[in-house]
Amino acid sequence: MFVVVAVLQVLSAFWGTTRAAAEVALPAAATEFLEAHNEARAAVGVEPLKWSQKLANATSLLVRYQRNNKGCNFANLTASNYGGNQLWSGGQTVTPRMAVEEWVKEKNYYNHTNNSCVPDHMCGVYTQVVWRKSLELGCAQASCAKDKTSLTLCFYNPPGNVVGESPY
Repeated sequence: MFVVVAVLQVLSAFWGTTRAAAEVALPAAATEFLEAHNEARAAVGVEPLKWSQKLANATSLLVRYQRNNKGCNFANLTASNYGGNQLWSGGQTVTPRMAVEEWVKEKNYYNHTNNSCVPDHMCGVYTQVVWRKSLELGCAQASCAKDKTSLTLCFYNPPGNVVGESPY
């Protein structure tokens, strides 16, 4: 009996350590997406996002569907339960950081004082990146070799860009 208990304790300690290590070690792309988002959020005093494997799996399925069936065109996100950002790129490889930096460029058109965008500009992808109430992030990318395009997609939970609310 003592041997069985000791073995169970050792296995429990091993699995607990292994699980904790697996939860901490993110793939390089996930780390890059998360760091780029959290840098933009820190710049405006917003808490960092956490990586969600559930959201990453959902974006991976959707981005592969768009690649395989829609020629890497934007996905229709209107029925999604999550906030979403997409980036389409033709002719060049886009890293996760480059995609987020492209979204964050819209900060130049956002007026925080009156929570609006400069006329004739959009800033919703930026405000989703820094949305204070969003807590989780999951992203994926796909390349369409035929026409050398790529699509980047990120989901945010809870979604942002609630009409009448300020992102931070």
